[in-house]
Amino acid sequence: MKNIGIALLLAAAASIPALPQNSRNPFLGRWDLTVTVGDMKYASWLEVTEKAGKLEARAQQRTGNVAPVAGIRLEGERLLVTVAAAVPARAAEGKRPAMAARPEIVWDLTEQGGKLSGVSKQGNVAWQLTGAPAPSLKRTTAAAWSAPEPLFNGKDLSGWQPINNTPEAHDAHFSSHWTVQNGELVNQARGSNLRTTRTFNDFKLHVEFNCPPEENSGVYLRGRYETQVEPAQSPAQLEAARTGSGGYHNPYGFTGCIYGFLGPASQPPFKPEWQTYDITLVGRMVTVIFNGVTTVDNREIQGVTGGAIDSNEGEPGPIYVQGDHHGGIRYRNITISLPKR
Repeated sequence: MKNIGIALLLAAAASIPALPQNSRNPFLGRWDLTVTVGDMKYASWLEVTEKAGKLEARAQQRTGNVAPVAGIRLEGERLLVTVAAAVPARAAEGKRPAMAARPEIVWDLTEQGGKLSGVSKQGNVAWQLTGAPAPSLKRTTAAAWSAPEPLFNGKDLSGWQPINNTPEAHDAHFSSHWTVQNGELVNQARGSNLRTTRTFNDFKLHVEFNCPPEENSGVYLRGRYETQVEPAQSPAQLEAARTGSGGYHNPYGFTGCIYGFLGPASQPPFKPEWQTYDITLVGRMVTVIFNGVTTVDNREIQGVTGGAIDSNEGEPGPIYVQGDHHGGIRYRNITISLPKR
């Protein structure tokens, strides 16, 4: 009788649905966000965690890199996230230009039915925010891959189209300056980004690039995760970015990194002219090889990076290259291999 009673109790307990880990706080977890600004929609991302009863968070705004938030608190059923603290005005000094004061940026969010909604406030400006839980994207690596096929034919822009998907590029004066010269994909001046017309899930990507001094670009995987492209940085530049002493804080902002999220402890070696990326992306797991050196070894990309084409992480996406900085970046030998299932 005693054993039967215990068995019945265990069976009854097993039939009760398990409560989610974040049942006490529905905001905990990773969220894919969409910011609506006029007729444009931009991708953002938020991760909320709790340690020793204290809320912590990281946020990815429309541009820039993921960073810890300045503050976060629950106010009734609302989550108030101070994504960026207010910045006071700065007078011109030497070579430093004057800078106007900037109000703090606050995301005012509510949760209902497993979705987020709210507004992004900065001073008198308010933008609409919506969010959904970020998918896990757990997938097994393919046992075999197809032979590499070219995404760029070296002759024209077939299979590619310009996009103005970032705040910098969403301007009436922006146009595409991408062209083909000597078998190379060349961005002649600051302007539109460039994406493949095809979209992809998992893949192996090969890209070669030549990045002149002071230029900056990126190769976006599925259009959502930026693999940084820039010239070699000096030790002083890398240290300033790591510590934020130069006004810019991003320890994973140099070539070889998934921008803001993942990267090596030190800058990988550059070749004299052309650099090479070999990137494998399966679900969220990414391996980045730069000039034959593995800089990211099968690590998880936690969320979208700044400039993502959208925040729909569960969907296939294009390869896109960034052209909205200065001009002069050159790409060649862009090929992709797809999994054989």
